Amino acid sequence: MSVHHYPLLYQLNTRVRLSELSARLGREATLDDLTDAELNQLAAAGFEIVWMLGIWQTGPEGRAVSLSHPEWREAFIRTLPGFRDSDVCGSPFAIREYHVHRDFGGDEALARLRRRLSERGLRLMLDFVPNHTALDHPWVTEHPEYYVSGSERQLLEQPHNYRRVRTAHGERILAHGRDPYFPGWPDTLQLNYASPELQEALVAVLL
Repeated sequence: MSVHHYPLLYQLNTRVRLSELSARLGREATLDDLTDAELNQLAAAGFEIVWMLGIWQTGPEGRAVSLSHPEWREAFIRTLPGFRDSDVCGSPFAIREYHVHRDFGGDEALARLRRRLSERGLRLMLDFVPNHTALDHPWVTEHPEYYVSGSERQLLEQPHNYRRVRTAHGERILAHGRDPYFPGWPDTLQLNYASPELQEALVAVLL
């Protein structure tokens, strides 16, 4: 009987880990502040892949949405002792661009971390979110045709699933990203895979 080997994956919430390091260092930490000792420990524990969760650039629109929902704020207060508005960064999956977040040191810091991981036999895994983008992704203004559009009636009847946005070509009604069994995610907009141009654009981003 053959034995299948399943890689051992370590998921690291990038913002949470760097926030912990920031508190310890007394300054804003970046990916460069993840110590060699910490990476050595992951390798020694048998991990083969490090998944840097939520590493991409988000924008102010996503944070504004997170701050504007009273029920979310109540959950933050229950979960985080001493919660402050400054703790809210927005969803890491409301991605504005696939460059490493400036708070984390940018693309160059990730390149350095990748080299350090490789030196220890560790591979790097990163998110790719093909379902939706942030509200302030450049495509919203420049290519609204990349998104699922809606009507005035849909916006009126389902305000939780649609949003009026301003584009370079005037106002449009676009659909929020969503799971079909839940209301739309108000900090995202749903991409339209019926568009061949959108498919090509996403492949280019992924490559």
